Amino acid sequence: MNSARAAHWRERLARRCQRAEVAPTLTVEGRLRRVVGLTLEAEGCEAALGARCLVATAAGVELETEVVGFSDERLLLMPVTEMHGVLPNARVRPCASAGGLPVGLALLGRVIGADGVPLDGAGPLDTDEHAALKREPINPMARKPIDTPLDVGVRAINALLTVGRGQRLGLFAGSGVGKSTLLGMMTRYTDADVVVVGLIGERGREVKEFVEHTLGTEGRARAVIVAAPADAPPLKRLRGAQYATAIAEWFRDRGQRVLLLMDSLTRYAQAQREIALAIGEPPATKGYPPSVFALLPALVERAGNDAEGRGSITAFYTVLTEGDDYRHDPIADAARAILDGHIVLSRDLAEAGHYPAIDIEASISRVMPAVVTRDHLRSAQRFRQVYSAYRQQRDLIAVGAYQKGSDPHVDQAIALWPTLRGFLQQEVDEPMPLTAAIGALTGIAEGIET
Repeated sequence: MNSARAAHWRERLARRCQRAEVAPTLTVEGRLRRVVGLTLEAEGCEAALGARCLVATAAGVELETEVVGFSDERLLLMPVTEMHGVLPNARVRPCASAGGLPVGLALLGRVIGADGVPLDGAGPLDTDEHAALKREPINPMARKPIDTPLDVGVRAINALLTVGRGQRLGLFAGSGVGKSTLLGMMTRYTDADVVVVGLIGERGREVKEFVEHTLGTEGRARAVIVAAPADAPPLKRLRGAQYATAIAEWFRDRGQRVLLLMDSLTRYAQAQREIALAIGEPPATKGYPPSVFALLPALVERAGNDAEGRGSITAFYTVLTEGDDYRHDPIADAARAILDGHIVLSRDLAEAGHYPAIDIEASISRVMPAVVTRDHLRSAQRFRQVYSAYRQQRDLIAVGAYQKGSDPHVDQAIALWPTLRGFLQQEVDEPMPLTAAIGALTGIAEGIET
């Protein structure tokens, strides 16, 4: 009898413990004490960094915010949406979890915001799957090496800056040099299963222009566009970049070959700078706080090949350079250090009607030697040598000061210059496959005397 009663009480205790585990925990609410710029200070509640808090407004709608720091007993919050109708001593309610944003096949062909809400007017997203915005990168020792070339459909890149599947490159450009046009070409012509485009901090009108004109119907069918325009709060712009990366990771985990285009990495860094300065972090390098340079590799390292070698994320991050000077811009300098190569677009070439305006001398693909044959690499080196020989003497050649016969290499470069320039130019609606680009490069290299 004693053993039966003991078993009965043990069973009741187990049921009570189970009920206690699933019982909702009490949420301690706080009050809003101070608002300075975009920073809200709440008192009386506790929440971890990155947690969501809802702030009551005069209109009866709760404002979504995120915990970005704390000072003494106060939480520092940043709004996710536009801040309107916030009153002194407003109620602040921490949320149990940050939750995730929708992912899945239903996102293909859609234009969505950084909060997962559709922007294209095509109805709600038909998906029940969600993913967290932030995720740990793959163990570098478990990641599959980059050993396969990727066809992007652009002759100059395929032949002279060959991209590897799983590579991460920077596209360095000022304003108005054909950056969006080049991104649109790669979106339509790259040999990828899925294309994820993150339009971060761009002008609002450019979102529709990119989707309808640059991307086109063919490119949009296999693409997911995440838009966080320039008028969005800084936290929303950060989320837009992280959300686009999370969507690319979801497709990669299912064995898909993903092309991730992020426009732009500079706007992402500027959004973090706004947040960091607002909560009191001191500026370090040209107005950028240290947290900016810690956040960039955390985002970039999430791209690349997976551990099994089935799926991959090949990423292009555009970097806006102030005054077209990419050598002294802190974000451009940091991007060059953490990416696997960079493609520089030249304003001089763009103004001369040379498209795509790729500066071959200033651009490099660090994985090209690992994904191309020795003959291809030798042909590319010959092309670069002749091209550089002409560019170094172009001022003398332009004014007629160069004397023919002074340098055999320059003489050869002058003779081949129309061919070299024609090879680097390409119409937007004329893709060049990888094999055809290599064949054309080989034909030019065979005519170069070493």
